[in-house]
Amino acid sequence: MNYIICHYSEIGLKGKNRRFFEERLIQNIRRTLKPSDVEFVKRISGRILIKLTLKGEKSQKQIQSALKNIFGIAYFSFAVEAEQSIEAMQKTAYELIKDKEFKTFRVLTKRSNKNFPIISPDVNKKVSAYIFKHVSSDKRADLKNPDITIYIEIVEKYAFVYLQKIKGPGGLPVGVGGRALVLLSGGIDSPVASYYAMKRGVKLDFIHFHAYPYTNKASIEKVRKIITVLSKFQFKSILYLISFADIQKQIVAKTPPKLRVVLYRRFMARIAQGIAQRNNILALVSGESLGQVASQTLENISVISNAVDIPILRPLIGQDKQEIVEKAKEIGTYDISILPDQDCCARFVPKHPETKARLKDIQKAEKKLKTKKLIKAALRGTVKESISFK
Repeated sequence: MNYIICHYSEIGLKGKNRRFFEERLIQNIRRTLKPSDVEFVKRISGRILIKLTLKGEKSQKQIQSALKNIFGIAYFSFAVEAEQSIEAMQKTAYELIKDKEFKTFRVLTKRSNKNFPIISPDVNKKVSAYIFKHVSSDKRADLKNPDITIYIEIVEKYAFVYLQKIKGPGGLPVGVGGRALVLLSGGIDSPVASYYAMKRGVKLDFIHFHAYPYTNKASIEKVRKIITVLSKFQFKSILYLISFADIQKQIVAKTPPKLRVVLYRRFMARIAQGIAQRNNILALVSGESLGQVASQTLENISVISNAVDIPILRPLIGQDKQEIVEKAKEIGTYDISILPDQDCCARFVPKHPETKARLKDIQKAEKKLKTKKLIKAALRGTVKESISFK
């Protein structure tokens, strides 16, 4: 198998902007695969074509794993090139299946090159007839549920033959949707929210609030591991670490207990907005799911959003916990997220937090705090790290 054909779906609907999305997908593929494995990556007639080197042909397992993490790819296939003649396609198809165990098969052809004189149904018939001549008499055709499907694509100057379509993640290539900053807690939800934001083409930075040295560094180590996993979808990530302990102490000392959680969230949003504005980041991303915990009611979400001017994206807003957990397991963050830590948000949480906060009550409580001074101090203490997928 010396070629890989990558198909996309949503990119094909982008009209005059389609070339921009295709070029970003090509760029992301090149960044993901080892240069020594790839001879070229280019677009051909609604597809992305990768030609492998001899070394790449021997690394198909690793390449397959890498391509499954590239947003924008709907599915891809390892293919063999044949001459654009019916005889060559017949022989290539037979060579691919002659050592396979099967009882039923079918041939499916896509003819993008309309200059090729034989239409797709006739290619299917001719290739099937050739195979019947060269296999045992117990083999038969099955167009609905065959043991093997032989796919043929006739595109531009190429003819490709392959046996498998490998599902990709879909979505849009990372980088076409601008940049956003994720409030990453280290729990289950925010990493999944990050995944869905990247799937829409957004390049992510991350911000984590901790209470070290009043707590241990477990939450910091967790988010580093989580970001390492998430970086397989976007190559390299930036993490901003913010000490939140001093702000928490002020909130606990000077405001009503039931308002603490909402006040925490408002301060976090303001600090994140400060980081975003410094770095030309267009939005924040939160792992909130409507009604999941006390701070995630519509009333509280509205009051938290009111603290900043920047948009807060909430990719999980309509998902239940089980859906989020299943996706976390699928993308590889769940086992890290459930590791024990001393999350700063778990410190000083009241027994009965406010579920329907009113903006006027929150603003009244914040008058007792030196909000701007606290935010500036937190921003001055920012620690910035770069994390890549290993």
